[in-house]
Amino acid sequence: METERRSHIKRSTKETQVEVDVNLDGTGSSTINTGIPFFNHLLEIFSKHSRFDLNLHAEGDIEVDFHHLVEDTGITMGEALGAALGTKGGIKRFSSSCVPFDETLVRVCVDLSGRPYLHYQVPIDRPVIVHFDAGLIEDFLRAFVHSAGITLHVDLIRGTNPHHIVEAVFKALARCLFDASEVIYSQDDIPSTKGVL
Repeated sequence: METERRSHIKRSTKETQVEVDVNLDGTGSSTINTGIPFFNHLLEIFSKHSRFDLNLHAEGDIEVDFHHLVEDTGITMGEALGAALGTKGGIKRFSSSCVPFDETLVRVCVDLSGRPYLHYQVPIDRPVIVHFDAGLIEDFLRAFVHSAGITLHVDLIRGTNPHHIVEAVFKALARCLFDASEVIYSQDDIPSTKGVL
């Protein structure tokens, strides 16, 4: 009998409260509420293209700035992904994806290795998109990979439109995680010579 790959994580600090429910074997349905419309949009894109069902509610001191909420959302989503993956038995583990969005092309590579690392080379000339600082994307991803225990490389190959660039990052990340988390072997088969990830 297959193990259900889903998790429910709550994180509460003096600055934020974040609650995430994720199902890796879903259909890409989502209910997202962070109080930051553009960030909601990016997380909905992530859910749609990863096919992960994602219910996420986050509250925080966004009247001060968005950083605390965005980073803590990354931490909580990473914990939820790691918990849902479980032992990672039978998964593909590695994936890469190049995603175009008009003039933009972004490449993302992932290893669900248990070793957190982020390479993020995405220069954006006009960093504010609909009142959202695009620099927060790197903060989100760094928190996400450290909590999830994954290696992630993100490179902007070409592109000029900041909105297109950021959307392509989330689409490529989603496609990579959909692919890398796919179960293609026996669930007793851990994709590592160490026998553990």
